Amino acid sequence: MGCKKNIAIGVTGGIAVYKALDVISKLKKKDFDVDVIMTESAAKFVTPLSFQTLSQNIVSCDMFVEPKAWEIQHISLAKKADLMLVVPATANIIGKVANGIADDLLSTTIMATNAQVVFAPAMNTNMFNNAIVQDNIEKLKKLGYKFINPSSGRLACGDYGTGKLEDTDVIVEVVQSMLYDKKDLKGKKVLVTAGPTIASLDPVRYITNRSSGKMGYAIAEEARDRGAEVTLICGNTYIKPPIGMKTIYAKTNEDMLNVVLDNFDKQDIVVKAAAVADYKPKTYSNRKIKKSENDFNLVLTKDNDILKKLGSVKTKQILVGFAAESNDLIENAAKKLEVKNLDFIVANDITAADSGFASDDNKTTILCRDGRVIPMKKMPKRQVARELFDLINMR
Repeated sequence: MGCKKNIAIGVTGGIAVYKALDVISKLKKKDFDVDVIMTESAAKFVTPLSFQTLSQNIVSCDMFVEPKAWEIQHISLAKKADLMLVVPATANIIGKVANGIADDLLSTTIMATNAQVVFAPAMNTNMFNNAIVQDNIEKLKKLGYKFINPSSGRLACGDYGTGKLEDTDVIVEVVQSMLYDKKDLKGKKVLVTAGPTIASLDPVRYITNRSSGKMGYAIAEEARDRGAEVTLICGNTYIKPPIGMKTIYAKTNEDMLNVVLDNFDKQDIVVKAAAVADYKPKTYSNRKIKKSENDFNLVLTKDNDILKKLGSVKTKQILVGFAAESNDLIENAAKKLEVKNLDFIVANDITAADSGFASDDNKTTILCRDGRVIPMKKMPKRQVARELFDLINMR
């Protein structure tokens, strides 16, 4: 993701302090450099040593402690940061910054930085909903500060409501997206389909395929992180979709066709990564089909070819398809590219044991409208998505 980015993390005094350790651990695993600033009250919940161990940097707490190097601490940390994250953010720190109070190391660093500041609040639900706190949050939003809203549930105090620190995976995903090194899709609208569709036999049974949706989700994440406005259309997936985009569920071929067509005209790029069922049962039973001693004969009929339909009606859209093949990979993909009027097609061999369906990796070949055939080594699906958008932007 380009040069290594630095994140300054401010930790304030609340019971959710321990979750900040998990945020730091996950950011370090993604190769971010992390500096931690703790308030005096935060250090009463978790010791600075814990944060120092995970961040692998000296933890700063006191603005007036003798410096380890000849530098003004809050200024050096402020300048070093590519992004500043306050997690958990108490009502106190939000109120201080909203009203221009800088009376400790964290608040002075926030005031001194030119980096984007992001607050992840965590507090009692009544405190979070207090009109003063909400006014402070709105004031800061208008000034350009960002917020990762807390979730709802049972709080540490026993109350139920909004105030829980957002899931740490979500916080890390937001930070990673904001610091992504490529923002070349700003102003673009991208539609991505992901996962399998189903074709019902009766109220209990259906036929489907082995797609997990991981490849489509990786493409949607890549587009989002590069600045695009993303619409994600999910089939019958069982994994949590990415945040920060419009997500629509469409379980059947017919559902997906209708949703895609409803959104197609507004898009600049459409990536059809979903594994859409090509056939459906010729008849549907309103009642559960009962087991008998005889064989059960299932008759299938052809379903909608969504990708071909889009290829026939596209105007300005760049249209990308996928070809999951068990044989004659390049030949079959090239034919699909031509017949369905695509600009690119991503072909992958589904017989590979260490990539493809349900795997985090994929080994693909990208075929372009201009005749180029670009084989790729096995790589994470997110990297495949990055390579794909690099090609689209070079078009």
